[in-house]
Amino acid sequence: MANSAQARKRARQAEQHRQHNMARRSMMRTSIKKVIKAIDSGDKEGATSAYQDMTSMVDRMAGKGIIHKNKAARHKSRLHSKIQAL
Repeated sequence: MANSAQARKRARQAEQHRQHNMARRSMMRTSIKKVIKAIDSGDKEGATSAYQDMTSMVDRMAGKGIIHKNKAARHKSRLHSKIQAL
């Protein structure tokens, strides 16, 4: 447990940042699932539009350091190749 005022403040801030990052990560995962769902249903047009939304969100999360840039690139690459295969 934090004993000094500074340590208590840092603990509060860390918890706020953790919750904020988890919410953003959850939104990103939801957008990825929307693309996967559209691909599985065979809707190329819907998958393409969902992919565009997902791409901007994944790039934004990578830019903010919530996920690694290579993970963002991996998601984009794999989903793009699946859309092209439709």
